[in-house]
Amino acid sequence: MAQMTERMKELFNKVPVVVLSTATADGIPNAVPVGAKKIIDDETILVSDQFFNKTLANMKANPHVSISFWQGREGYQLKGTVTIETSGERYEGTARWIDELSTKTGLPLKSKGAVILRIEEIYSLAPRIG
Repeated sequence: MAQMTERMKELFNKVPVVVLSTATADGIPNAVPVGAKKIIDDETILVSDQFFNKTLANMKANPHVSISFWQGREGYQLKGTVTIETSGERYEGTARWIDELSTKTGLPLKSKGAVILRIEEIYSLAPRIG
């Protein structure tokens, strides 16, 4: 497993939206913006599923995903394998979090599942000039 540094975690928490990339079993890519995200620990990210259709089907067929995030010239890509939880303590906590977010924002949000990414690789997205 790969571990995020404190700086990576700081940037992840700072950016409002990350890009979750998936692929079908035969390799057709898909990328979607995600705002409902949080760090569980140095090796694990949680993303709440409110709107996933094609993305969810892709993750069920091919659990290898990446999450990319950046600000200015600093950014990171986290690659790993996901599991999808639709019951249990972690899912219930995610559902409560999204209900609270829904109330705060006035948007009709409902979590359908907690997507748990175990980080296996981390890459810098910083441009190399020269």
